[in-house]
Amino acid sequence: MYIESIPNRNSPPAVLLRESFRENGKVKKRTLANLSCLPANVIEGLRILLAGGKALPADQKIFPVLRSWPHGHVAAVLGVMRGLGFDRLLGKAGGRMRELIMAMVVCRLLEPASKMATARMLNAESAANSLTEMLPLTDVDENDLYSALDWLAQHQPDIERTLAGRHLDNGTLVLYDVSSSYVEGHCCELAQLGYSRDGKKGTLQIVYGLLCSADGCPIAVEVFEGNTADPKTLTAQIKKLKDRFHLAYVVLVGDRGMITQTRIDQDIKPAGFDWISALRGDAVKRLFALGAFQLSLFEERDLASITTPEYPGERLILCRNPELRKHRARKREELLCATESALSKIAQRVQRAANPLSGREKIGLAVGKVIEKYKMSKHFELSIDETSFSFQRKAEQIAREAALDGIYVVRTSLAVQALSAPQTVSAYKSLSQVERAFRTIKTTSLEIRPIYHWRTQRVRGHVLLCMLAYYVEWHMRKKLAPLLYDETDHEAAAALRDSPVSKAQRSPAALRKVKTGRTEDDLPVLNFRCLLKHLSTYSLMRAATPPHMQHTFLMYSEPTPIQKKAFELLHIKPDRL
Repeated sequence: MYIESIPNRNSPPAVLLRESFRENGKVKKRTLANLSCLPANVIEGLRILLAGGKALPADQKIFPVLRSWPHGHVAAVLGVMRGLGFDRLLGKAGGRMRELIMAMVVCRLLEPASKMATARMLNAESAANSLTEMLPLTDVDENDLYSALDWLAQHQPDIERTLAGRHLDNGTLVLYDVSSSYVEGHCCELAQLGYSRDGKKGTLQIVYGLLCSADGCPIAVEVFEGNTADPKTLTAQIKKLKDRFHLAYVVLVGDRGMITQTRIDQDIKPAGFDWISALRGDAVKRLFALGAFQLSLFEERDLASITTPEYPGERLILCRNPELRKHRARKREELLCATESALSKIAQRVQRAANPLSGREKIGLAVGKVIEKYKMSKHFELSIDETSFSFQRKAEQIAREAALDGIYVVRTSLAVQALSAPQTVSAYKSLSQVERAFRTIKTTSLEIRPIYHWRTQRVRGHVLLCMLAYYVEWHMRKKLAPLLYDETDHEAAAALRDSPVSKAQRSPAALRKVKTGRTEDDLPVLNFRCLLKHLSTYSLMRAATPPHMQHTFLMYSEPTPIQKKAFELLHIKPDRL
């Protein structure tokens, strides 16, 4: 017997149960039943039975799933790490420590947590994803992870040397900047009171400096005591570039607070390096007062190069940003108005009839609080007496400062033949890529803070681990850019920009993604974290063969269109890792 579908003109086909027989040497067939009224799944079941298949009880699954894990995000991160040769980066002799570091990097990218929580995620019984199935790790506890951090810190010089060999060459631009993060507890030798970039006044902190290639790829990180001034961290980086990375010549790019004249004279010049930085605001004012440049330079352009005896052997590139000018003017006026409002209230207290504020010292204390809050003392003329108080704006001084609004000066030792003025400004503004790295490491993804470790070596290992996680994310973002809001057509974006001083523009393709929320393949545009979350719905399952379920095997869910595209962009096959 067999099932046959018979076309029925404009009606659905007739599904008939038939059998064949032989009559007078000829093969004939006859219809036993019309199955057209049965559901499609019942018909398909009958077709399988007639073909020799077996029927199972209704409550028994064909292949019972013993356990399932979120897998797509693990496959994406681990696949990229293997494509980057991450195991070779950590050294061939790493063994179990190397596998633990790889697992910690994956966990830091997917779900940043304490080492104790990470150990639970790496435990087979309580695993929250498929990582334990992908890496040969068993019986992991927090002490193993602490030991792995110590091992990582010991091998930091070799790891950074390998990264530098991959991404740095003689003559390349090297970006450098510093940040800080607060530390819990009082036992870490590196933790000191200092300027907190986290806004956590009164907390102990560490300072760390990040070296990046010209395109923002992280190369090396170094941890300093929390009270270390930014320029003092530069000496160690120059020594690292010369001695550890064996680079005879590079161009250092750092902000105006980093590359100071002292560091140039004592470290950068003796090393034979060039530099790109900027002048502080007071230095720009001094140049203007000396007549080194005139505001008429910016009547028809926003960028001009000059030389001056104040900075021998250097080029100064003057830039004027109209948007920055408007912002600073607006901000100054807001602060001036807020200061006037607060000072007016003090003047009213001094002049009131009942219980007036009197005494030079008391009035001065009240005024001092206002001045300290808004930092506008240089713009006000204050008159304080025993029974009177008055103030007024310094109009001429405010006007002199406003004339320089939006003007900043980039300084470099490079000749114009080596790097033009627009290229030099672009190189200085590329420091924003290091700032983006700090934002990712500190807040949006990797959560380096707060730091609970006490041992110096372990703190260094923790910071290096976060940098390595950002190294993986940086490469993932580049590959996944078509699915993200990130720019994909950099040449078109650069062509829309009149000058490196002006605001960066987005290409038509990027604007289209923002406006429509769809990619060129008509898929939803996501941010990086949401894309990882979506990839996690691609599952890995362990199933068994009935009836005794003695044999188990792995099976995978069907990927969604977004998951297919992401795996294609990352050049990985999640079912073959």
